[in-house]
Amino acid sequence: MSTTASTPTSSPARAVTGAAAGGRRPSRAHRADAPALVRRGLLYATLLALLVVFIAPLVWAISGSFKQRGDIFATPPSLIPDPATLENYRNLLTTQPFWSWFGISIGTSTISTTVSVLVCAMAGYGFAKFRFRGKRILFAIMFSSLSVPFAVILIPLFVLVVKSGLANPWFALIVPWVAPAFGIFMMQQFIVQAIPDELIESARIDGCSEFGTFRRVVLPLLRPSLGALGVWSFLQSYNSFMWPLVIISDSAQYTLPLGLNILYASENRSYDLVLAGAVLASIPTILVFVLLRRQLLEGLVAGAVKG
Repeated sequence: MSTTASTPTSSPARAVTGAAAGGRRPSRAHRADAPALVRRGLLYATLLALLVVFIAPLVWAISGSFKQRGDIFATPPSLIPDPATLENYRNLLTTQPFWSWFGISIGTSTISTTVSVLVCAMAGYGFAKFRFRGKRILFAIMFSSLSVPFAVILIPLFVLVVKSGLANPWFALIVPWVAPAFGIFMMQQFIVQAIPDELIESARIDGCSEFGTFRRVVLPLLRPSLGALGVWSFLQSYNSFMWPLVIISDSAQYTLPLGLNILYASENRSYDLVLAGAVLASIPTILVFVLLRRQLLEGLVAGAVKG
């Protein structure tokens, strides 16, 4: 009797306890989510502020390129040109050798990027998967060159190129970017992490030559890192200013950075032409990023995650 009577009394107590516990859980979860929401809000606010900082100069350049010279620095500033004009672009394309500057920049950057990507991929593959005498010493020398600023080797490189008779702009603008140490190191690290030795040994057993193994097995797996390296190499060559300034003496063979610098350094300070040229010069870099954005992001993720 006592056992039977005690059972009903204990069930309501458990129900009340369970209901009270169930009622407290949402409030605890809500309180636990509050710091996460605050952190997420701060993160989004920081990213939005950085977006404004990075995109504001481009927006101002696009706006100023459609303004008359006297309205570019008008106070208060206005992002909407009033009146809007295409005269800046017309004057730039008719009075300056813009297309010559543009062609030289695009041509040398494309060639140097293509050669650099292939050379870095082969060198990285050699350092990652081959054993040879002096490998560690060569890799240490290559890696330590990353700490040497380009300004240090600028004059020796200039003397070497001139005395070798290789001062032709199309050659001289490509040579310094053919085998960057950063690209070789990047390829070496990616190959070590992403390509197992068993895969290469299987290709060799099937009768592939060393170059055939690299071309048919290794190179297709390097697409993400090749895209990231291609974007970096193109921007390095396309935006180069110091080396073209030293090696090129004919203004008709200037690259875009040098040509725009001439417009800025002139007596009249042609800000209208400089802004129009800057907008046109930014188009290739935007196209490169849009076309290779997937490989760039995959390469960055692959380089950040090891496994």
